[in-house]
Amino acid sequence: MGLRGRVSLSVGWVTLFLMGTDLFVVSPLLPFISEAYNVSSAIAGWMVTVFAVTYAIAAPFFGWLSDKNGRRALITFGLVLFFISNILTAFAPSFFLLIVSRILSGLSVASITPLIYAIIGDIAPPNRTGTWLSIVVSGHLTALWAGAPFGTLLEHFLGWRSVFVVMAIIGAMLAIVNFSTWKYTPKSDLTRNPIGGSLLRILGSVSVTTFWAISMYALYVYLGASLYSENGFLSTQIGLAITFYGIGAVLGSLISGQLTDRFGERNISKVTLIFLSLIFICLGIFFSSGDWIYLFLFLWALVGYAGFTSYQARLAVEYPNERGIVMAWNNTALYIGITIGSMVGGYVITKWGYSYLPYVCSIAAVISFALSTQKVEETKKQLFQ
Repeated sequence: MGLRGRVSLSVGWVTLFLMGTDLFVVSPLLPFISEAYNVSSAIAGWMVTVFAVTYAIAAPFFGWLSDKNGRRALITFGLVLFFISNILTAFAPSFFLLIVSRILSGLSVASITPLIYAIIGDIAPPNRTGTWLSIVVSGHLTALWAGAPFGTLLEHFLGWRSVFVVMAIIGAMLAIVNFSTWKYTPKSDLTRNPIGGSLLRILGSVSVTTFWAISMYALYVYLGASLYSENGFLSTQIGLAITFYGIGAVLGSLISGQLTDRFGERNISKVTLIFLSLIFICLGIFFSSGDWIYLFLFLWALVGYAGFTSYQARLAVEYPNERGIVMAWNNTALYIGITIGSMVGGYVITKWGYSYLPYVCSIAAVISFALSTQKVEETKKQLFQ
């Protein structure tokens, strides 16, 4: 890997770390934000909802636009908007404007995250796509266990508004860095036919991610409550469990890149889904077995996120002419799956209890595997010319 490759991966990693921090840090800050604007925590939670909905709707548009006109300008635009939206979040005079700021933030991240994945796929050497994507994906995952805790620490000393000010400043600096970095991206890779096949074909492919997300988040959203209810874990033990999970997620992403480049994107993405379904069954059996849970949480995240990263690489290889919009639709599918997963998890614990969650997740993983066996077939129909 040359110097330019290292710079590109470093910029992509840091940018996705910031995007992940912006996503994950809001939840632990909600109690302070609800108190500042005198609203309930449930109402304050709309900050997360409007962000996710805006992202899911806007990402495919930005993906299509980047395939048509290039990614550099849109990534830079997104980071400038990220700066503006986070400054507005920090100093919004009313809760209404606070919600507006999170809509703008969702819009900005939608023009950054999937396009970073796509541009890394554009510039990665043919036999290193999986490794390169795994590195930048690990930046987003690292925010789960490093970025969000850092934000809560900053809140403790300087207040919650300082978190968004710091993110805005970093976003502004990254706008300049990204603009300079991606000017070296070969234009021939960015100006090809934006949609070389059927939109239904693309949606069929990304449905794998939707069911993967359902399998992961139906349990993860309620993990803390599950550990408290089934194991009697204290807050420190729950925190340790989340740490094991976070480390597993990052390692899984990084390891999958090497495996993907060696054994093929399609093979690794399918094998990991098989193992994921089996690990969920083991989780269900050993969930109340004390310290064993730490091991299975680590393995769950290790295998689960190895599967996600390898499938991202598979999409990048199978859709070379539509990489931007496919990555964007895949991210939309991810958010849809997270939303459905949280709803399914809520229903399961209400009807049957926490102990049934891992088994339901295993079923979703099996469905994801079944969908992953479909082959991408070229079609003569052009939806966009």
